[in-house]
Amino acid sequence: MAVAQITQPSRRPMPGSLRFLLETAAVTAVAVVIALLFNALRPAGLELIARTPYQILVPCPEPGGPVQIVQPDESWVLSARTFLVDARSPREFNLQHLPRAVNLPYDWLEPVPEDDILELAQSIAGSGANRVAVYGEGGRPDSGEHLGKEISGRGIKNVFFISGGAPAVLGSEEQ
Repeated sequence: MAVAQITQPSRRPMPGSLRFLLETAAVTAVAVVIALLFNALRPAGLELIARTPYQILVPCPEPGGPVQIVQPDESWVLSARTFLVDARSPREFNLQHLPRAVNLPYDWLEPVPEDDILELAQSIAGSGANRVAVYGEGGRPDSGEHLGKEISGRGIKNVFFISGGAPAVLGSEEQ
C-alpha cells in the first residue's frame, strides 16, 4: 500500500523590510491601545480632540521701560553728570570705549542678571550722575537701545540711548 504524502505548500520567507514594517506596526498598535486605555481610566484624562483651538502664537511681552533717543553730538552726553554704559561685548569694549564708560554686555537671549542691575544702580548713585546714556554696536537692532530699555524697565531712571552706537559716539569724541 502506498502512503500518500501530504506536502505543505512552501512558505516564502518574508523579506526583511516587510517583516520589520509589520513588527513596527504591531508594536505601535499595542502602544496606542495601552495609551488610550490608560487615558480612559484616568480621572482627568487628556482630551483627544481639543474643544477650543490651541493658541500657537503667543506675543512675547516687550521688556523694558522708557528710553529717550539722543544724538551723539549732544553736549551733555560726555559731561560728568552723565553715567555712560557700553552694551557691547567685553572684547569690543576693551578695544575702544568712552572714558568713564562701564561695560554691561547685552545678551540677546538672557536678561541682565539682578546682581548686575544692583551693581549698576549703586555705581550710578555713587557717581553723582543725573542721567544714564547707553550705547551699543550701532547696528539695527542696537544692543544699546535694548539694554537701555531693559535697565529702565528694571528701575533705573533717566535712561537715554545714544543713536548710532559706538561708531557714532566714538567718532564724535575724536572730533
